[in-house]
Amino acid sequence: MGLNLGDIVPDFKAESTMGTIKFHEYIDGSWAILLSHPSDFTPVCTSELGSLASRIHEFDRRGVKVIALSCNDVNSHREWLGDIESYCPETKVKYPIVADPSRDLAVRFGMLDPVEKDAAGMPLTCRACFVIGPDKRVRLSILYPASTGRNFSELVRVIDSLQLTDKFSVATPANWENGRKCMILPTISDEKAKEMFPKGFDTVKVPSGKAYIRLVEQPTL
Repeated sequence: MGLNLGDIVPDFKAESTMGTIKFHEYIDGSWAILLSHPSDFTPVCTSELGSLASRIHEFDRRGVKVIALSCNDVNSHREWLGDIESYCPETKVKYPIVADPSRDLAVRFGMLDPVEKDAAGMPLTCRACFVIGPDKRVRLSILYPASTGRNFSELVRVIDSLQLTDKFSVATPANWENGRKCMILPTISDEKAKEMFPKGFDTVKVPSGKAYIRLVEQPTL
């Protein structure tokens, strides 16, 4: 069974490139992102982990702990690090890559790809992404096929949105980026909105005449 939004992520103990990982201890009240990868020494995975390493400071700045997983053993992961850091020069992989050669974690997290298989006919993990809140609950999940690499700018964007909307009674519209206007939640009355946003807000006129689209400057985190 896969994980649903709001589920507490399973705890696990596994070996990684940075030693033994106890997942819930690793999160330890922080935001976290868990990324699965189909296999070591594959081109798209190498590009992803290198890109992630080059942007790790963006996740650090947001208080997000990063952890990757691939269905190979630790020795394979450690050898692979050289290729990742070579492909993305002047980067160092400063996050753990968990070993899951038995695919036990891939099964527990619902990350197996039903189509892609390795040379031995074993199913590969898809490119799963779980954003996990400080309460260890799944806040966002995205599944990519093995053939499609992730967009890390989008992952940073959704983390900004999750952290912002946790703190303020706003939602972020389509294509929102940090610093742009937000939308006031429809559960907030105009009277309450005036108290919460004293600098004011704009109500967008629509043909139905319903005043439900209210734009407000982004609150400061």
